[in-house]
Amino acid sequence: MSRSVALVTDSTALLPRRLVEEREIIVVPLQVVIGARSYHEGLDPEATPDTIAEALRRWAPVSTSRPTPAVFLQAYEEARARGAVEVLSIHLSGELSGTFDSAQLAAREASIPVRAVDTRQLGMACGYAVLTAADVLDGGGSSEEAACAALARADASTSLFYVDTLEYLRRGGRIGAAAALLGSALAVKPLLEIVDGRIVPREKVRTSGRALNRLEDLAVAAATDRQVDVRVAHLANRERADTLAQNLARRLATNLSGRDVPVGEVGAVIGAHVGPGMVAVVVSPR
Repeated sequence: MSRSVALVTDSTALLPRRLVEEREIIVVPLQVVIGARSYHEGLDPEATPDTIAEALRRWAPVSTSRPTPAVFLQAYEEARARGAVEVLSIHLSGELSGTFDSAQLAAREASIPVRAVDTRQLGMACGYAVLTAADVLDGGGSSEEAACAALARADASTSLFYVDTLEYLRRGGRIGAAAALLGSALAVKPLLEIVDGRIVPREKVRTSGRALNRLEDLAVAAATDRQVDVRVAHLANRERADTLAQNLARRLATNLSGRDVPVGEVGAVIGAHVGPGMVAVVVSPR
């Protein structure tokens, strides 16, 4: 390991494997359970977005599980064995998963100091925070400086998403205040966002077409006049995700300064909670 502070995150950060390897990031997988079988996200080839989407469509039992403290401790000790003298462990919102709690418990047992960070975000908004921390560390900054920079970027990021139905979020207990929408879930297409670590309703739109158009407008408004990174994610809705990304690249050309708007499927764990048809966009100031 080329730096003395190891960087650890979890698989819901949706960081591409190329970036994980280039930036020397250790990724701890969450688990997705389909029926009676458990899979490690990002490691088991069976735990794909397509597999999850198909299982959800046929109403097979699907659930997720956080990494245990023992798994995190193993990652921290691996970092030490690779030459690290300290660990910065950055994760998805503790309001949505017990992953951060597991990281904190493992930190108490680790043989080197571990600073665990709750980004209060999800998906690539957490991923951008991790990459910002990597930039600070690679520039010679301390773990505290990297943690502060990661939290600042996570707090400035906007995470918006559209779902075909709230049923999957309801089943997983992840909708919080969005429960107020359940009574009219069949009549509207909900737009949701991450606020202070929780999933909350943003707006209710009558059709899926209008919902995607509104998602685009909200993302443009979130960018304001800043330089931003923008990423679109989906589950079994590639065509609409591509269209959204193309429109955002055009409308935010000045904000992007030549950067593209990547499109990718969400991982198995997030997919298990949002269901097929979901489209999300993250706008993250640089």
